[in-house]
Amino acid sequence: MQFGIFSVGDVTTDPTTGRTPTEAERIKAMVAIAQKAEEVGLDVFAMGEHHNRPFVPSSPTTMLGYIAGRTDNILLSTSTTLITTNDPVKIAEDFAMLQHLADGRVDLMLGRGNTGPVYPWFGKDIRDGIPLAIENYALLHRLWREDVVNWEGKFRTPLQSFTSTPRPLDDVPPFVWHGSIRSPEIAEQAAYYGDGFFANHIFWPTDHFKRLIDLYRRRYEHYGHGSADQAIVGLGGQVFLRKNSQDAVREFRPYFDNAPVYGHGPSLEDFTEQTPLTVGSPEQVIEKTLTFREHFGDYQRQLFLVDHAGLPLKTVLEQLDLLGEEVIPVLRKEFAARRPAHVPDAPTHASLLAAKAATEVAV
Repeated sequence: MQFGIFSVGDVTTDPTTGRTPTEAERIKAMVAIAQKAEEVGLDVFAMGEHHNRPFVPSSPTTMLGYIAGRTDNILLSTSTTLITTNDPVKIAEDFAMLQHLADGRVDLMLGRGNTGPVYPWFGKDIRDGIPLAIENYALLHRLWREDVVNWEGKFRTPLQSFTSTPRPLDDVPPFVWHGSIRSPEIAEQAAYYGDGFFANHIFWPTDHFKRLIDLYRRRYEHYGHGSADQAIVGLGGQVFLRKNSQDAVREFRPYFDNAPVYGHGPSLEDFTEQTPLTVGSPEQVIEKTLTFREHFGDYQRQLFLVDHAGLPLKTVLEQLDLLGEEVIPVLRKEFAARRPAHVPDAPTHASLLAAKAATEVAV
């Protein structure tokens, strides 16, 4: 099982000091966070894609390429690549290039995003969100697997004898997760292709995401990719840790109360009760995270959000120390002990390359 963090890259005023970082400071902080994640032994660093303030990650592959040159082992991913407003040809080329630069330490999560104005900024209509996601991924899937593509669809100009360059590293496309917080059509799409499904389980109650994941698992089996419990599932989560829970709650409360996304809404106590947010000690984070398996079955990737809402870099790095030293080792052991042997690991470039080689030998 893979454990990691994801960043949304928000530039938010620290409510305890009144200081707002510059965009440059926030971008450099995200690089430092990725490096720290590798240092403490996490498996994945993922970042979102946004084109509106207060967020800065408008070009994830640029940042991930830079991080790739400053790390050695951590897998680099996106927590959203906008399949609706990006050209699938550009996605194919950008991530293949990143694959080569990172020696295969790359996958990506496709999503529609949750910012309506982005669609017209890129010449699209938000009412076409689902059809765009379906058509654009159908093309992206082919671009990575066929050397020469002839294609015609509804939302972009046709392609004639087109070859995406560079080709995927070792002729193995990056593994794709389809991310959604609300759309059964995206769960169906992930199941159809045998790709991963990532439920960004951070804002809404567990029952909602359980329905989406159960649908994905059933359809994954329907399409013949394996049994339902072998489907590739990832989850999001949010944590704030201190050695004891009272300190965690006291320190995090002003950040929660003023956060751009959920501030000035439910109380911290109500939100932690109804969603995966855990504010407390390492033991409490371990205990709550282990319950996810009870709701969603055995899954392959757990990402935590730790660097949002104006939290200073020093505090985020302390969070990573606690995750790496006291939380993740226990979670690794406990999840591994409970997982049946037939449930697969999260795909990596190495495992996909080995599967490709085995298939070629069988043929």
